[in-house]
Amino acid sequence: MKVVSLSDVEKKEVNMEGAVGASKQLPLGSNDGAPVYSYRVFTVEAGGHTPFHHHPYEHMNYVIEGEGALVNAKGEETVLKAGDFALVSPDEKHQYRNKGDKPFKMICGVPKQFE
Repeated sequence: MKVVSLSDVEKKEVNMEGAVGASKQLPLGSNDGAPVYSYRVFTVEAGGHTPFHHHPYEHMNYVIEGEGALVNAKGEETVLKAGDFALVSPDEKHQYRNKGDKPFKMICGVPKQFE
């Protein structure tokens, strides 16, 4: 077993083209012996967003705090708030945007090979 506090996990800036004010932490992943999934935590600062992108794997999200939006390939926004879950299917183009004045933070579960 492993237990880790998010406050003890290094926060790294998201260095993908199109990312603004986004950072990532990896509290549990392949280096911890996770057999299937890795859990990442993304923080998007006020006015920030993740890149508008797609990838060949699904991810599942849980919003920890803040207000945001999940944007689809047509540019349509679905509001997200603390307590919401979201599923993004493989190859589905998407982006997360902070829509509030405080950090937008979410857990993102992905297959461990894509952490």
